[in-house]
Amino acid sequence: MIRISAIRVVFVLVSALALSFTTIAAAQFETRGRFVAGPSPTWIAVGDFNHDGKPDLVVTAPQGVTGSVVILLGNGDGTFQEGKSYRAGIGPFSVAIADFNGDGNLDLAIANELSPYLTILLGNGDGTFHYGPQSPKTPSFEQTVMVGDFNGDRIPDILALSTSNPCMCISVLLGNGDGTFQEAITTEPTFAMQAVGMGDFNGDGQLDLATAGTFGFGSGVNILLGNGDGTFTLGANYPGDTAPAAIAVADFNGDHNLDLAIANSEGVGISVMLGNGNGTFQPAVDYPIPFSVWVTAADVNGDHELDLIVANDVISGRHNSSGATVFLGNGDGTFQQPGKFYQAEQETSYVAVGDFNSDRKPDLVITDFRFDDVVVMLNTGVVSFAPTTMLNFQKQAVGTTSGPQTVTLTNTGTTALKIASMKASAEFAVTSTCGANVAAGAKCTISVTFSPTQKGARQGTITIIDSASSKPQVIDLFGTGT
Repeated sequence: MIRISAIRVVFVLVSALALSFTTIAAAQFETRGRFVAGPSPTWIAVGDFNHDGKPDLVVTAPQGVTGSVVILLGNGDGTFQEGKSYRAGIGPFSVAIADFNGDGNLDLAIANELSPYLTILLGNGDGTFHYGPQSPKTPSFEQTVMVGDFNGDRIPDILALSTSNPCMCISVLLGNGDGTFQEAITTEPTFAMQAVGMGDFNGDGQLDLATAGTFGFGSGVNILLGNGDGTFTLGANYPGDTAPAAIAVADFNGDHNLDLAIANSEGVGISVMLGNGNGTFQPAVDYPIPFSVWVTAADVNGDHELDLIVANDVISGRHNSSGATVFLGNGDGTFQQPGKFYQAEQETSYVAVGDFNSDRKPDLVITDFRFDDVVVMLNTGVVSFAPTTMLNFQKQAVGTTSGPQTVTLTNTGTTALKIASMKASAEFAVTSTCGANVAAGAKCTISVTFSPTQKGARQGTITIIDSASSKPQVIDLFGTGT
């Protein structure tokens, strides 16, 4: 397995959205900085709030007397200016971005998990906001807010999901186009809902919903087909997994039908369901990963295939801290396993993607609930390895040397890659054709052998110091002496 060692570097950084790529990169992420975001940040959204072409962040921080929404203005180089903080309702938990009043500036809608009212902040176009009109009351406290056009009038509407008493329900607030909204249209299904995703699943031009939930010993994925007026009709339902936390909606296999990736925080991990284009889905394929609290989709390595980025919370298994796991997509609806884990900080609740340093590669920004900040992980990958899995020498007699196993290194960058050193752990040896420089677009071969000195399993690494990253790149090794 090829990875980057998790040495923490403390600088300061942040996020963007529209991403395009001209070359395939390895999509290696390294922590470059932290930004204070307010008490116990839970949610991040990315947009350009001051029209400077640089992505900014809005972060919800639900703790404190009433909770707050914090704006971090991007400098375009991976750093952020401290922005203004705004009071929201009680327990602001999630935020969505759209131009609600048609003035060309991005606005915010905030769901407050201890209030039946949404907070509307209207953008001034300079990175600051002012409070909009009070939203209509919803029948319950709201945890999740999303934006879409549910009645086809090309005016952004709001969808709010409540996962607790007094009702587990969906509220749609149709927008008037001036920053105000109509009374909530409420759908209260008989099944549990903890996560929601939206898209046109049956090709009729209306937004539909996919929900996932657990109640008691039962879990399910249920489809709600949009009627085009803010109401929904119950569609297909499927078995689900435990404690779903998020749903990513995208076309993972290129058939122009929307698919689902569901993060199950206490279950198997990620469940991928491929869409048939008629509102139904194929059975789930599971990708094990512990404590998956959020999932999003993006092309992180520039191969024009969507990948999955998963936020992982708390210590578990091979993960010694919270962070993000990347499952690279194969383009056919399947993903490479195991996913590559990148350590962030202590308590992760959300991960978002954007080009924060203007290098045309997608970066990650992750909430750190414990330390009240967000962690930015820049994509520094201009080195591609094949294979990406661990080199396994299996059984080798003590005192003998195995045949070589090889890894091909490709410099996918536009400038020469400088290699300062390449070292092997004890009982392994490395040679290479790479030399001190690898030209842009060029390949070289790394050869590894295993010479056990005693019986038993041995783990090791090839550690490469190069100009692609401020952290070592590592090839994982395994062998057993007999």
